[in-house]
Amino acid sequence: MKSKVFAFSALLFIALVSCKKDTVKQYDCTGISPTYNGEIKTILDTHCATSGCHDASSHQNGIDLSTYNNSKSESSNSSFLGSIQHQKRYTPMPKDASMLDDATIQKLYCWVHNGSPQN
Repeated sequence: MKSKVFAFSALLFIALVSCKKDTVKQYDCTGISPTYNGEIKTILDTHCATSGCHDASSHQNGIDLSTYNNSKSESSNSSFLGSIQHQKRYTPMPKDASMLDDATIQKLYCWVHNGSPQN
């Protein structure tokens, strides 16, 4: 009986550990202060808020990244950066496309890290 309890406990532990999402990659934001109006809107409009994805009409999965307020709200969700960084157990974004280049991801990370400023 003890071996069955141990085996069950071990399987439960493995299951819980393997379901853990990756942590978001950290970037150094020294001297990097992107703003929504300065750089982020262009990035989101080009890669995210496109027709059929996260624009005002389609808002896939209830996500609309076509305005500052909506983008700021979504940026506070842990899945925002996890998805952009293609971390385990997050839906990789942009959908059906390559991961964004590291410099772009760093801008998005720093924007979120700095409180998602508009200007």
